[in-house]
Amino acid sequence: MIEFKVTGDYIPMIQLLKAVNLVQTGGEAQIVVEDGEVKYNGQVDYRKRLKVKPGDVVEFRGKKINVT
Repeated sequence: MIEFKVTGDYIPMIQLLKAVNLVQTGGEAQIVVEDGEVKYNGQVDYRKRLKVKPGDVVEFRGKKINVT
C-alpha cells in the first residue's frame, strides 16, 4: 500500500495518480479515470476532478493508495 499525505484539504484524483508515479502525465491520468480503471473507496469512479481527502483509499492496477 502506498501512503500519501495531503498537504491541504484534498488533492484532485488525476494529480494524486501523478504524485505517486502511477501514471506519467495528467493526460494519461484522465484516460485511465475515464476508462474506469480507478476505484475510489471500493467503487469505480469516473470523475477526474474528484477531491480525494484524508481517509480515502484509491485503487489502480493492483496498487492501493491510502490518503492521510
